[in-house]
Amino acid sequence: MAKFELKLPKMGESVAEATIISWLKEVGDTIEVDDAIVEIATDKVDSDVPSEVAGTLIEKRFEIDQIVKVGEVLAVIQTEGEEVIFETSVLNEIQEEAEATPIVEEVEVAAKEAELVAKDITQLQTQIQPISSTEKRFYSPLVKNIAAKENISQQELDQIKGTGQNNRVTKKDILAYLEQGPNGASIPAISPSKPATSNLTSSTVTEPLKKIVPPTPTNPAPTPQVVTGEDQIIEMSRMGKLIADHMIQSKETSAHVQSFVEADVTDLWEWREKIKFKFQDRTGEKLTFTPLFITAVLKALRDFPILNSSVDGDRIIQKGDVNIGMATALADGNLIVPVIQNADHLNLFGLSKAVNDLARRARENKLLPDEVQGGTYTVTNVGNFGSIMGTPIINQPQVGILAVGVIRKMPAVIETPEGDFIGIRRKLMLSHSYDHRIINGATGGQFVKNVADYLENWDEPAPI
Repeated sequence: MAKFELKLPKMGESVAEATIISWLKEVGDTIEVDDAIVEIATDKVDSDVPSEVAGTLIEKRFEIDQIVKVGEVLAVIQTEGEEVIFETSVLNEIQEEAEATPIVEEVEVAAKEAELVAKDITQLQTQIQPISSTEKRFYSPLVKNIAAKENISQQELDQIKGTGQNNRVTKKDILAYLEQGPNGASIPAISPSKPATSNLTSSTVTEPLKKIVPPTPTNPAPTPQVVTGEDQIIEMSRMGKLIADHMIQSKETSAHVQSFVEADVTDLWEWREKIKFKFQDRTGEKLTFTPLFITAVLKALRDFPILNSSVDGDRIIQKGDVNIGMATALADGNLIVPVIQNADHLNLFGLSKAVNDLARRARENKLLPDEVQGGTYTVTNVGNFGSIMGTPIINQPQVGILAVGVIRKMPAVIETPEGDFIGIRRKLMLSHSYDHRIINGATGGQFVKNVADYLENWDEPAPI
């Protein structure tokens, strides 16, 4: 008999850990190759971990809701054979993880720490688990890594007053604690020799903390809520909590500014009406408005490539790839943002196929981790819900997001050589939120105006 250690595999670029949702097999169960053993959740997507061997499950190393790092042993399977099977690829995966480009702030910290200690795997394992959550208090990966970087002990961290959901310690809380000191006394900015913030990806910091992250005032404790007998208490879902944290972090990071433009899409509407049935018959794909909107956005991004960027401290990273995130509503009311990789390399058929496939699998909870990462600009179609317009929150670490409103029939002044008259036109509102740290009003406004112009003057050939 031999034993096979089922380890948490690398689930995508910069994903460092996952949470156990449920065990699909119990100790003593017979396992076949590719049988799903355990269901896990990352900060992006849920997925199953299949077995690579056949045998019998003899040990489970983690309980439901526990957090597992990439490379840790999830379970042990007894197999037929004479030698123990060892997984050697995990160390390489952790080293690759250290070299991956970070996407989300929590993952940036883990990836940076992995890079600094990739040559010493034992030291890595020591660093990424300095703090543990308890039943009474949960610590996010970001808070854990800030604590490790600043040498804050478990006991000291447990004393920090949290302002998050269920008194959870947020990034804001721990940075305020570091700024004020244990006794509430103001302390000097962190010296340049020590990284000032946990989301920096450069190994050299030449400016003090105040240069990169302005001091964050400590919020007063939330007012206790009074619950009466008629009130209903609804626990936030795991994804709901992640979205809430991500939205708050985005508002705290970027200086949000909005620009709005109305677009007349009458000609675009009629163009689609003429070809949509032939398009579906010949390609097998529905021609929705989303790939048409994305086509106009791609053209505007070529005009203003600065919108296809991210901010890293005092640096602007203008992306070479154009990966479009498309906000998609789920059945439970939450949103997920699957990403069309290298969208600028796709024609209208390719965009339609990608949009339909990602939207369908998002609703079925079948997206892969890599399919919700790496976005460089996001489009959200709020018109699907009948909204005229919206003011979307930037999807970090991007610097812009476009909301497309519902198409409505509107009375409009039509100019002709014979004079002006009132006619019925189909119009929509475009709402552009952008990061005013690097995108000024002229650029942000002209970008969305160009999107409107491309929609109004649609000149794409019929893809049939």
